Amino acid sequence: MKKNITVSTVGLGYIGLPTSALVASNGIKVSGMDVNAKVVETINKGEIHIVEPDLENYVEKAVRDGFLIASTDVQPADVYLIVVPTPFKGNHEPDISFVEAATKNVLPLLKEGDLYIIESTSPVGTTEAMEKLIYSKRPELKGKIYLAYCPERVLPGNVMYELVQNDRVIGGVNKESTDKAMEFYSLFVKGQLHATNARTAEMCKLTENSSRDVQIAFANELSLICDKAGINVWELIELANKHPRVNILQPGCGVGGHCIAVDPYFIVSDYPREAQMIGKARETNNYKSFWVAEKIQNTKLEFELKHGRKPSIAIMGLAFKPNIDDLRESPAKYIAQKVLQSANDEEIYFVEPNIKVHHVFKLTDYREAAEKADIIAFLVAHDEFKELPVTNNKIVLDFCGVKKS
Repeated sequence: MKKNITVSTVGLGYIGLPTSALVASNGIKVSGMDVNAKVVETINKGEIHIVEPDLENYVEKAVRDGFLIASTDVQPADVYLIVVPTPFKGNHEPDISFVEAATKNVLPLLKEGDLYIIESTSPVGTTEAMEKLIYSKRPELKGKIYLAYCPERVLPGNVMYELVQNDRVIGGVNKESTDKAMEFYSLFVKGQLHATNARTAEMCKLTENSSRDVQIAFANELSLICDKAGINVWELIELANKHPRVNILQPGCGVGGHCIAVDPYFIVSDYPREAQMIGKARETNNYKSFWVAEKIQNTKLEFELKHGRKPSIAIMGLAFKPNIDDLRESPAKYIAQKVLQSANDEEIYFVEPNIKVHHVFKLTDYREAAEKADIIAFLVAHDEFKELPVTNNKIVLDFCGVKKS
């Protein structure tokens, strides 16, 4: 596959925009589509609407050089990348309606020889379902286009590096589609490309994030046990990890984000009897957020009884992980909401240094919040918090290991 192809990306969010900018930086013309007109306007000015190191440099150069343009409509191309959200419904069943809608937008533009790739995390069988949808509407294309699935596996905060360096798993609906998709990703990925079929690639993505969820659940469960036993969980994990074959992760206030907090449900929903451990891990990590909120509430009541007045409280962090602005499925945001709902005239300072404003929480500078609060609850281990001096007269609730050393 040559670089004179054109690419159309459907979805310009946390993965779609970095992927579009990376492809464009390799001299390939990319048109990105997003339903949000403000996002489109921002990108076309060479600016970005999300926080991700190095991304703005990529976007600014790609737009300036004419290799990246954004639009509210899908543009004709040779390669179509579907990079839209796949949330779950209220009953934790996966919702592929965004993938289906994106596919319907692409349908009229498809021509013989085109390559259609889903990058959105999806339940097993989604690529095949979209294949059936495409051929039901465009039967003349059957056997004449290529369809594949290739999930991202990047870490927010290091996306631009990992999009290039990480290995990719690529699965087509047939061998020809797999080969075609492998050719495409070889244009900009330096990591190894692993060929498989679409169903295995879909399950691989779900397996990776479910594995992480189970590992985090073990750490979070340990933190609950240690709190009751009067043991410092951070010291315990450090000592246990001295064993050559033990590597326990760090506990937190739950699990968030668009992947680990969501993807396991895609397996549990389709295989409820078999996915016992995966389902239990989700329960444990969800419970940890509830437990943290209760811990803050109990500490508040104890302060009132001891001092005869209501305490001021600093909620430190709203993002789902350190040093990013992403609040999707954030346990910290859930905890902040619970604290706000149970408030009774207390002064509460909500802190998130990676965003400027929030429509629910009035944000306070982290230094001011720490200085004014009686109770400081660290929910996210942002770098700013690690060097923050905390006097002995403060009650510190450290749920993410900010002050563990």
